Amino acid sequence: AARMFLRLLSDVRWRAANPRWRRMTCSRRSTSSTAEPHPVSLPAQAQVVICGGGIMGTSVAYHLSKLGWKDIVLLEQGRLAAGTTRFCAGIVSTARPVAIELKMADYSNKLYQQLEQETGIKTGYMKTGSISLAQTQDRLISLKRIASSLNVMGIPCEIITPKQVAQLHPLINIHDLVGAMYVPGDALVSSADVSLALATAASWNGVQIHERTSVSHVLVQKGRVTGVETDRGHISCQYFVNCAGQWAYELGLSGEEHVSIPVHACEHFYLLTYPLKEPLASSIPTIVDPDGRIYIRNWQGGILSGGFEKNPKPLFTEGRNQLEIQNLQEDWDHFEPLLSALLRRMPGLEALQIMQLVNCPETFTPDMRCIMGESPTVRGYFVLTGMNSAGISYGGGAGKLLAEWMVNGYPSENVWPLDLKRFGTLQSSRTFLRHRVMEVMPLICDLKVPRWDFQTGRQLRTSPLYDRLDAQGARWMEKHGFERVKYFVPPGKDLLDLDQSKTFYKPDWFDIVGSEVKCCKEAVCVIDMSSFTKFEISSTGDQALESLQYLFSNDLDVPVGHVVHTGMLNEKGGYENDCSIARLNKRSFFMISPTDQQVHCWSWLKNRLPSDSNLTMEDVTWKYTALNLIGPRAVDVLSELSYAPITPEHFPSLFCKEMSVGYANGIRVMSITHTGEPGFMLYIPIEYALHVYNEVMNMGQKYGIRNAGYYALRSLRIEKFFAFWGQDLDAFTTPMECGREFQVKLEKEMEFIGQEALLEQKQNGVYKRFTMFILEDHDTDMDLWPWWGEPIFRNGRYVGKTTSSAYSYTLERHVCLGFVQHFDEKTGEELVVTTDFINHGEYEIDIAGQRFQAKAKLYPFSSLFTHRRRKDEKDEMELSGYQGE
Repeated sequence: AARMFLRLLSDVRWRAANPRWRRMTCSRRSTSSTAEPHPVSLPAQAQVVICGGGIMGTSVAYHLSKLGWKDIVLLEQGRLAAGTTRFCAGIVSTARPVAIELKMADYSNKLYQQLEQETGIKTGYMKTGSISLAQTQDRLISLKRIASSLNVMGIPCEIITPKQVAQLHPLINIHDLVGAMYVPGDALVSSADVSLALATAASWNGVQIHERTSVSHVLVQKGRVTGVETDRGHISCQYFVNCAGQWAYELGLSGEEHVSIPVHACEHFYLLTYPLKEPLASSIPTIVDPDGRIYIRNWQGGILSGGFEKNPKPLFTEGRNQLEIQNLQEDWDHFEPLLSALLRRMPGLEALQIMQLVNCPETFTPDMRCIMGESPTVRGYFVLTGMNSAGISYGGGAGKLLAEWMVNGYPSENVWPLDLKRFGTLQSSRTFLRHRVMEVMPLICDLKVPRWDFQTGRQLRTSPLYDRLDAQGARWMEKHGFERVKYFVPPGKDLLDLDQSKTFYKPDWFDIVGSEVKCCKEAVCVIDMSSFTKFEISSTGDQALESLQYLFSNDLDVPVGHVVHTGMLNEKGGYENDCSIARLNKRSFFMISPTDQQVHCWSWLKNRLPSDSNLTMEDVTWKYTALNLIGPRAVDVLSELSYAPITPEHFPSLFCKEMSVGYANGIRVMSITHTGEPGFMLYIPIEYALHVYNEVMNMGQKYGIRNAGYYALRSLRIEKFFAFWGQDLDAFTTPMECGREFQVKLEKEMEFIGQEALLEQKQNGVYKRFTMFILEDHDTDMDLWPWWGEPIFRNGRYVGKTTSSAYSYTLERHVCLGFVQHFDEKTGEELVVTTDFINHGEYEIDIAGQRFQAKAKLYPFSSLFTHRRRKDEKDEMELSGYQGE
């Protein structure tokens, strides 16, 4: 093997030194069928202008035209499919860990399969199947989790042995494999030809396509798209779609109103060879070897093999680059580790003749998920970009979802994991993006166990208490750029071991989090929750109340000082936000939302609040530090620090008042904890944060106070059956489906958004129900843990997936939350989910292919049933009942 490697390496280094191998040799098919051979004048106006003629732009144009929109202009600065699409490896893979990405890839595969018949343009579609290899048991577990998702989606998939791998692909070395995942329906295509076929079909439906036309900037008036300026003239339009790939970032900044699109390009390498002596069959499966960081596919009887190296090379950080992507400079030294992995996996390549090493830019995002959706700052400005080297797999599905979004006002699937509004402007620093994509590109192949964290771009947004908490052993995770504590490592623990404990089984922090949960239940804990989104909405008259009554489902016309838990719903009754709102006075409200709602919620409210100079909304997230004081002794700590009565008579549940804590005035104290446990949230002006924290910790010493993190909070809220937005709740989940009818006031005097949909559900029933599952035959120490996304089976039939899970230290069992659906066994038709249907079934949760029995509940357990306590501890451990915040 060593001799083979040296011989091949010397061959490729000779090619690298020879100038003729530096020339790009890929030819491109004529595009005369879809674009004018000579420039013609641009239309003066259009309904939609799409910028970018790659797979994304042509897919959006195709799907918009299919949905009936005809007045569309697609502009391409070079030639169609001459950007990254031209160099795409052409692998269509459905093996994706994120559900929405899996659905997009599955749709793309089905679309490409029939595209040649629809358009008459050969797309090179070949169903070859794919084999994902596992060199370790952990890798095999991750593949089994994906396989479980694929199978319940109706996508054929199986876990196979190394011997079966050799039968399917005889050239593969299997000596170091422990197993693999085989997806027979995966395919290969010619990416450029797929793009041209989509463009052809779109042009038949009336879409105008203009090549050699650059967009210089987008025109905006009163926060809405009005047109675009190009190097060939002006076009007035209502909608603009940025599908500019690696140019999307600069294009977003070029408009009159900046649109932040956090993408950055890296060099991506793959090797092309001449046909083997015995040419590979066109149907031979594609190989994905994530542990070797490479992929291998048939290419005209030879192979195409690339990968995602550990030390990627970002490029174009300084800004714009060439109009059409040419083959970038070869770098054989950089490609050497991938070449070595290829030779280990296919040792029989000794006599292989290399055609060329392709180096092309690929665009990556800060979290490895693509970007789609409408800009939060400019109405009518849509974005679809940042495919993280999976553009051809996502192209069809992503274009369909964005087209639906534009035409209908919403897509047909929950796309929050991909929504542009999950990012803020803070993720658009070029330095941040350059450093983050250098981490993201290797992560495509890295083993991603539950709750892994990015290491780059950290300590960007921090609480004023960050250094103090860090010195006390805090271990951090990041949410929307904000540092949040996972747990606190006690003195004497091996910090290195904890930081490196990445497993699908029982984690090393299990006992640490357990002690934090115990303290929350028996004494008092402090959790820094400063990352919560915080808005103030005020008016000179009743404008604030009237507007919020329309935008929120609960009744906000409550006495001053009361806190209302409510949903911000869309027209279909789904949750756009789940929040707590305190009425500070008759004309002012204080709104608390999840951390990652900062951009989305602001945009939603801004677009729907009336343009009234007497009505103001301010983002005060940065003004307040939030401390969650949880536990039965929280009342003692707070009463001693404030010299004010904190009894239930003076401070009832779901109440808010401004108090003094220590020397600090103006602390907003709310009697909620977001966990169901007794306690208080303290919203502290940041200049007082350190003082109040010190006072709380000093006073709390005699009550056994300690710091705690979000892992403890997660365990507490899940065992109390509390749903969180972004994990359990989304734009396709209504209050009626998750047992939150009590947070909806259908009879309040003013109509609210989503009211009609909820009335219909109340009358006709719901088609899914939020359900709590307690695993019965699961060994916490030995079995794989559930995390989220596990399939749920009722009487042996698939009925839904889990949305979140945690170990309940009270029940001493794992608790999973998820939605149950009811399908007719014969027709597959969706049926109403009743309480009887939930209660009279035998349930199992599938964890990486292994099913565990589970008990289903529609309500949280009573305290008598749930709390296991020694008799001599009974009085100390009594907890309050369910608190519905």
